[in-house]
Amino acid sequence: MSGALYIVYAGAALFGIMIAEAVYLLYAGTKDRRAAINRRVKLQEKKISQEQVLIQLRKERGLEGRSFLSMDSLKKLRVQSGVTMPMAKFLGITSAVAFGVSVTGFVYGLPLLFAFIVFPVLSAIIPVQVLKFRRNRRHKIFGVQLPEALELITRSLKAGHPVPVAIGMVAREMPDPVGTEFGVVADEVTYGSDLVSALHNLHERVGQDDLPLFVTAVSIQSSSGGNLREILDGLSATIRERGKLKRKVRAISTEGRMSAYILTAVPCLLGAAIMVLMPHFYTSVWDEPMTWMLLGGSFVWLMLGNAMMFKMSNFKF
Repeated sequence: MSGALYIVYAGAALFGIMIAEAVYLLYAGTKDRRAAINRRVKLQEKKISQEQVLIQLRKERGLEGRSFLSMDSLKKLRVQSGVTMPMAKFLGITSAVAFGVSVTGFVYGLPLLFAFIVFPVLSAIIPVQVLKFRRNRRHKIFGVQLPEALELITRSLKAGHPVPVAIGMVAREMPDPVGTEFGVVADEVTYGSDLVSALHNLHERVGQDDLPLFVTAVSIQSSSGGNLREILDGLSATIRERGKLKRKVRAISTEGRMSAYILTAVPCLLGAAIMVLMPHFYTSVWDEPMTWMLLGGSFVWLMLGNAMMFKMSNFKF
């Protein structure tokens, strides 16, 4: 009886494992299908015209209309970051964060004048840094997806499709950010723009380092002719090798960046810990002008050292 009971237990356990695996595969398959749908395809599912899809995508990226809050450099940074939030709302949120940091610092003992100075400084720094972070992350993803997009275009050209149709296939088959960006190119060509101008607009919207190679290759081929399939095959291999080299250099230069992070974090964390654990430790010297002069000098030297360390560990290709 004991042997039969063990067999029943083993069968029940196996049945449970199979049920769990089936549920996981069902969920994973649904998740994969969702990930394969980019922003452009989602808008197409709303049963609106392709022209309205193009207008909506351009509005979300800040390419339609003008705003007094959208300065040229900040607007360009916002477009390349892929943020679809209106600029006024984005600046309002970052200003609220800066105000919260200033109030928190004042509550924990910072002088009122210093809190007033911190607020406008953070209001100017936070939105720029957030957009730069989003842009760098987007560039990283785009750089990984671009060789795959070029290979898909090459396979489509080998099947006999023209270049705009091949680009449209990338828009249907690949996730964001490549899918939507190439979809905008296909839509612009559909509604009257020439391919070279649409690709130049793509480079302005994205700003990724490898895109000029693709834009230049298509521009030369459209003006002087040539086998675009062979060009894109070589270009895809070149971009992959550039990506490998960048990752290799970044791995080698990690020590310099980590040293800068640690040297910056240690005095900040130490000061914050003292303020929390012993709030009255610096009370007697807060009102001394020499205190703020020394703090300002230390901050300047810290930023100068960080700039030099990042300059030595940062390589441009």
